[in-house]
Order: sequence, then C-alpha cells, then structure tokens
Amino acid sequence: MGAHSARHLRRILRLHLVRSDLRDVADAAELALTELVANVVRQVPGRRCRVCFQLRPGGVRVEVADDCPELPVPAAADALDEGGRGLVIVAAVADRWGVAPYPAGPGETVWFECLSRAVPPAPRP
Repeated sequence: MGAHSARHLRRILRLHLVRSDLRDVADAAELALTELVANVVRQVPGRRCRVCFQLRPGGVRVEVADDCPELPVPAAADALDEGGRGLVIVAAVADRWGVAPYPAGPGETVWFECLSRAVPPAPRP
C-alpha cells in the first residue's frame, strides 16, 4: 500500500458519501481514513490492510484492519516531530473512534465514525 492507494480510497469514500447525501462528513472522513492508511504504511510489516466503509443513516463508519501484533495508541508527539499524530487527528475529526483487537491472534481493527450534522428533510404528510 502506498500514497496512490490512500488517494484511491479517499476518492471511493467521497463518491459513496456524496451519493448518500453525506457530503458534510466527507472532509473529516477522508482525513481520518488518510491517517489510518498512513499508519499502516509506516507501522505494519508488508503494508497490508483491509478497509471497510459502512454507510449508515446519518453517518459513516470506516474500519481499517491489519495483522500487526502491536496495538496502535495515540502518541504524545513533540511539536517538532514529523509524525505521531495520526490517531490524535482521527480523534479530533471523528465523532467516535476506537481499536478492536482480534480475539484470536495478532492484529486489530481501528475504526471511526463521522456523523452528519445536516438536517434531515421533514417527513411528507
């Protein structure tokens, strides 16, 4: 996985969000997805992961799963560090996020949810 893969995943995610009237969460979801994919590129041996988009009424859930034996944790990055802020950024732009370790074996799923603030149309009488 590389930069071109992250760009492709962002485009797919935005396409689905726009078509599902979730345009207002697209920027935040794309940024959070980019950070999780960047973490895979930097931290996961072999750079392999699985990505799942779950469009839901009023929002989206994105999951990035890998087989890395080390669980990700938000880093307390120094202001001059070049990295270490990925999960901090995810926490800042997503409404919810978390890490679910695999019950049997190494690996985890890192997920986030972005909820729409758009006012739904009023029901028709």
